[in-house]
Amino acid sequence: MNCPTGVATLGGVTTTLPLRAVRAGLVEYTLAWQEQRRLHGAVADGTEPPTVLLLEHPSVYTAGKRTEPWDRPADGTPVVEVDRGGKITWHGPGQLVGYPVLRLPDPVDVVAYVRRVERVLIDVCADLGLPTNRIKGRSGVWVPADERGPDRKVAAIGIRVARGTTLHGFAINCDCDLAAFDAIVPCGIRDAGVTSLSAELGRDVPVAEVLPIVEKHLGTLIP
Repeated sequence: MNCPTGVATLGGVTTTLPLRAVRAGLVEYTLAWQEQRRLHGAVADGTEPPTVLLLEHPSVYTAGKRTEPWDRPADGTPVVEVDRGGKITWHGPGQLVGYPVLRLPDPVDVVAYVRRVERVLIDVCADLGLPTNRIKGRSGVWVPADERGPDRKVAAIGIRVARGTTLHGFAINCDCDLAAFDAIVPCGIRDAGVTSLSAELGRDVPVAEVLPIVEKHLGTLIP
């Protein structure tokens, strides 16, 4: 299909699913944020279909509106301030990031939408052979505590809804360098860990393997 001008600037492959999915490759965070905002206006106005950007970022820390000073890197590493919910997190190579931009039905139920995003990620992990679940009071998708350690987050979620239309989204750790999380308190959580599909499954699980599985489950985002 033909890509709108903004989507085309990200490159990659566009596929038609229950949602339009754009495989954008490696994209600087600020460029992806600019494209999200453009798409948000178009989807909210009804001039473009619901779209999910699927990509990786060069290494970057982003801070949501609830980030505390003590959550940030102690060494002064730059942090991008964003308008999503949640606290600070890291994005980088080996992590698949998804930005769904879609209108929610009236009346808007943000919690129900977050649960659908979680369900997508839980189902993706299950397809790969990794059991995961939700933890009450904590967003994201988790590997439950076991003999290897405490509860561990394998996928993070942070969203914003404006004009009934979603922004930001999810990040699932595939084969990223988990040491990047050591410089921060990821998502403001001090009593749990961060993990990846590769670490849990004991084999390399690259983004390229996870991409089509995520696409397969995107229809869950539509109620």
